[in-house]
Amino acid sequence: MGIDPGTNVMGYGVLGINGKQLDVLVMGVIELSRFESHYKRLHRIFERVSGLAAQYLPDEVALEAPFFGKNVQSMLKLGRAQGVAMAAVLSRDIPVAEYAPRTVKMAVTGNGQASKEQVANMLQHLLKIKEEMPKLLDATDALAVALTHYYETGKPEIAKGPKSWTDFLKKNPDRIAPRRTPKLKT
Repeated sequence: MGIDPGTNVMGYGVLGINGKQLDVLVMGVIELSRFESHYKRLHRIFERVSGLAAQYLPDEVALEAPFFGKNVQSMLKLGRAQGVAMAAVLSRDIPVAEYAPRTVKMAVTGNGQASKEQVANMLQHLLKIKEEMPKLLDATDALAVALTHYYETGKPEIAKGPKSWTDFLKKNPDRIAPRRTPKLKT
């Protein structure tokens, strides 16, 4: 499960993994703006994340780490939202991982500066999502965090390449072309 923490809107996404096959089980948002009190928002985050964890029983949860902004109060509130989401899953003994926004964008699009729309479009392509993408892209951001975690922890083993050209040639003698001797003109 991936979570994109927020105090007005929190995104979530759950991937089902069967071997190398990935399926989107759910993605959505928790809208929090109707709660005037920051503390009520935190309580709602705890309730909903706990409920999602109980419903989908994720093996692991990945969260997008807050990035440093200019407004210290916003950063503090965002950190609290992230902490409450972590507490909700940790109370169920579910391991947690964090990824920086730039890392998530890089993993999904190959560009650490990608826009939310670019991330959503790439997810639609990679995960073969046929339905229309959600209007609030916090949901796709959360799904991107889950996919990043899958990439980071479920990477296939990459065969180790040769250390040098000499090593490559020793292991691949059939790839060596016969040496040609130039013809001399007389």
